[in-house]
Amino acid sequence: MTTQPRFKVVPTHADLAQMDRDLSFHPCQVQNPKLLTPDQIDHFNRRGYVKGLRVFSAEEIAGPRAFFDTILARVMAQGASSYSIISAHMKYGAVWDLITHPRLVALVQDLLGKEVVGWGAQFFCKLPGDGKTIAWHQDASYWPLTPSRTCTVWLAIDDADVENACMRFVAGSHHSGHLTFRPSSPDEQNVLNQTVENAEEYGEVVDVELRAGEVSIHSDLLLHSSQANHSQRRRCGLTLRYCTPQVRGTMGWNKEGILLSGSDLEGHWGNPPRPERDYEGI
Repeated sequence: MTTQPRFKVVPTHADLAQMDRDLSFHPCQVQNPKLLTPDQIDHFNRRGYVKGLRVFSAEEIAGPRAFFDTILARVMAQGASSYSIISAHMKYGAVWDLITHPRLVALVQDLLGKEVVGWGAQFFCKLPGDGKTIAWHQDASYWPLTPSRTCTVWLAIDDADVENACMRFVAGSHHSGHLTFRPSSPDEQNVLNQTVENAEEYGEVVDVELRAGEVSIHSDLLLHSSQANHSQRRRCGLTLRYCTPQVRGTMGWNKEGILLSGSDLEGHWGNPPRPERDYEGI
């Protein structure tokens, strides 16, 4: 029996290359969605995403934004970057409450089914004048998870538009399987370390403009990126990762998964408790 590490380990390219992962798209088969329309589910299956879904009002999202302002100031005062707030649901009650929020879970259930695990949360914050890009990539390429039954909810903390470097999707690229990438070099100013070349060949490029409090949801195999933020406005989003309980995570990644609905008979997912710090609720 393989012993799981106590804490999450970030795998290398070589680690992932040795894993037997099912990286093929599994279409949504939910017959009676509660929040999404059948056309939206069909759009997700065909195009790999849905976008512009209002989850929180302008008043409701003000609380998470103020919370993020506080923790961003703290981490940057310690010398870390605006991209460094990872596994945030394990550190902050504020983020644990968002990944478990009934409105978000209900949206995910319309795509993944009744049984859902929330396993990841990271802020992607482009400060005004941030020259860094996020190159074309597939989320599943980075993760020691199988099968590919994970989706990402991108919650807009700030308004995101073309001017301040909103996300871009390559519609339909999730049907192309796991794509070949090259390692990025430091001089490319890429936040991540992978680049899929000629991504536009795999489909139409779509700008994902969102108002604060809205979300997009995309497949873990969908190509996406964002450009440098040359504007004077910040662009922050919180990525919330979800999968079905049947997905297997290695290298300790399962330890950070919260069973939100359904059953996990093997006890694979860790079900960490809510962190008791820095939050007053929404």
